[in-house]
Amino acid sequence: MFVVVAFNRVKAVIAGVAVVLVVSCASASATLAVSDGALALGTWGGDSSGLIVSDTAMHLHIACTYGDVSGRVPVGSNGQFDVQGSYMLRAYPVAVGPSVPARFIGHLDGATLTVTVIVDDTVQHQTVTRGPVVVKYGDAPRLGPCPICRRPIVTQRLKSRGTVTTP
Repeated sequence: MFVVVAFNRVKAVIAGVAVVLVVSCASASATLAVSDGALALGTWGGDSSGLIVSDTAMHLHIACTYGDVSGRVPVGSNGQFDVQGSYMLRAYPVAVGPSVPARFIGHLDGATLTVTVIVDDTVQHQTVTRGPVVVKYGDAPRLGPCPICRRPIVTQRLKSRGTVTTP
């Protein structure tokens, strides 16, 4: 009898630990895509869409168009954001400007972000909507023939005199 009771207690403890691990992992993935109240830094990818978030800007591609937002993108406690930026509607194969004003509206759910861009096309005097598109944190963008811009990586090189320069 004592062995059965002890065995049941061990099973209960193991089950409790498993529940704690599952809950902690689920809550970690729910907050994974938010860092300091803003979208997490890195690459987000989806079908015909890609997003690069850096410490100074957000760069979004939807098909062969793209837009930019300066600064970090704050995300509310409900997962919503609504920020102003600029958008290039005619970007591929050659960018034909200018960039025009745009509003980026999104909803973050765990590591999945849904984004819609409302573009004020001041050239054609119309409002253009791009999206909604769905991108996932850490996934590679799948843009087909339209390349995604890459965040430039600044490397340092040592000159023969020992001074550090950036290219």
